[in-house]
Amino acid sequence: MLGPMNPSTTSLAYSAARAVPPTVMPTVLVTPPAVERASEVLTQRALELLARLHRQFNPRRLELLAARARRQRDFDSGVLPDFLAHTAEVRRGSWRIAPVPSDLVDRRVEITGPVDRKMIINALNAPVCAFMADFEDSCSPTWQNMVQGQINLADAVDGTISHCDAVSGKVYRLGARRATLIVRPRGWHLPEKHVRIDGEPVAGALFDVALYLARNHDGLARAGTGPYFYLPKLESHLEARLWSEVFAAAEDALGLQRGTIRVTVLIETLPAAFEMDEILFELRPYIAGLNCGRWDYIFSFIKKLRNRSEFVLPDRSQVTMERHFLKSYVDLLIQTCHRRGAHAMGGMAAQIPVRDSQANAVAMERVRADKLREAHAGHDGTWIAHPGLAPVARAAFDAVMSGPNQLHVQRAEIAVRREDLLRVPGGTITEEGIRSNIRVGVQYLEAWLRGSGCVPLYNLMEDAATAEICRAQLWQWLHHGAHTSDGAQVTPERIDRLFAEELDRIHAEVGAARLLGGVFPTAARLMERMIKQEAFDEFLTLPAYELID
Repeated sequence: MLGPMNPSTTSLAYSAARAVPPTVMPTVLVTPPAVERASEVLTQRALELLARLHRQFNPRRLELLAARARRQRDFDSGVLPDFLAHTAEVRRGSWRIAPVPSDLVDRRVEITGPVDRKMIINALNAPVCAFMADFEDSCSPTWQNMVQGQINLADAVDGTISHCDAVSGKVYRLGARRATLIVRPRGWHLPEKHVRIDGEPVAGALFDVALYLARNHDGLARAGTGPYFYLPKLESHLEARLWSEVFAAAEDALGLQRGTIRVTVLIETLPAAFEMDEILFELRPYIAGLNCGRWDYIFSFIKKLRNRSEFVLPDRSQVTMERHFLKSYVDLLIQTCHRRGAHAMGGMAAQIPVRDSQANAVAMERVRADKLREAHAGHDGTWIAHPGLAPVARAAFDAVMSGPNQLHVQRAEIAVRREDLLRVPGGTITEEGIRSNIRVGVQYLEAWLRGSGCVPLYNLMEDAATAEICRAQLWQWLHHGAHTSDGAQVTPERIDRLFAEELDRIHAEVGAARLLGGVFPTAARLMERMIKQEAFDEFLTLPAYELID
């Protein structure tokens, strides 16, 4: 367990009412801006745990990120992803994961969203099984958002969270029944630039996990639940092994029994799809399931195979889950999970309720059809982004499921091969597809730079994953000189013209004051640069992160 604090590693004492100079310790530097109540989560215990995890595991994290880069160079040179020969025994073995906790047995509908107070209250009160509080794709990682999010989660765990709407005066509070809380930390690649340990920036993932664990593990236990996490962006079983070692070290430091922490891994990168068994195996004391992170998976497919013209995808709107390469990914995930006793979670419904009754009916029917597809495939649950979708999603799974999950659906008939996961879908690239990607990408980046990572645009809820598809497709189409359905080539000059026209459209939609002031010009320049440059930015959030705070 963590012992008494060593004076040489004491954490910061924040002034809640005013900005303070950077807090300097021999080992830890936490840089303002100050956030009210920050000292409640940036405690001595939390920062000591973070320092221990950073010192023990950051070197390995950096090695694994370097391994990603080497693997990408292999893909660029013509190597294709494949199932690993040296882990064949793991895939053939008859092992199973540890039994899941009782409050993760039924996960048929989960809601996801950022960690602001109103969202947390509404999501925990929603008629769903679980709420994934997101520090990653739907949350812009400003220091205010990251620290305030931890404060909000601590209040939620304590049952004291409330929110008063500044406009309506409406007060939001937790109800008697609450969804199970799951937290998604940032991916291994994202830094937290406001905290440096021994002169190095810490990993955002370790920061998010350490603060949440140190502050809330006792309160979660008193509530009859535990510290549960969704792990994003893994690319290999070695990255899963690192998480397993981090959790073991954190449990030892906090005096928790092995397996108190439970996780679900998002299979949202192309390499991870070939290592599902291995990821489950590495995390078997901790893992509860895998999730089809469909939007990031499509982005990863483009990114990993970006230098290969034969892997150019059609318009985003045509890349649906019925396409063979995505259906194969779903089938393999369900088969793999159920063989090991793990839940197979479905993906996000991007639709949101809209005021126009006819348009809303169309949107709800799309959600219903998507969730029925998932339930019939054998998924144990699904994701939504808005409480208004809960009844539709629940009804779809209730119509198919007779129990709390579908672990009995083994899908033994499935035999997914490498070529199934790599089959490029047919379809067309259209000028409207180019225009839509520009509009969504620029507007999402603008909101992200302002501190909002979850943005309703054109009746869909967009987050970093869908914005990544937009900019990756534009880069891919331009880089390979693709042709649209009208026969015209995608050239820099055409991109320039369409970019200017779409900025005019955005101007008309949002108004001149917002477009010309604030961060819209910065967002537009960043989006244009990422599309047109020869090198491909691994994540749009990395260059964008340099522009916030």
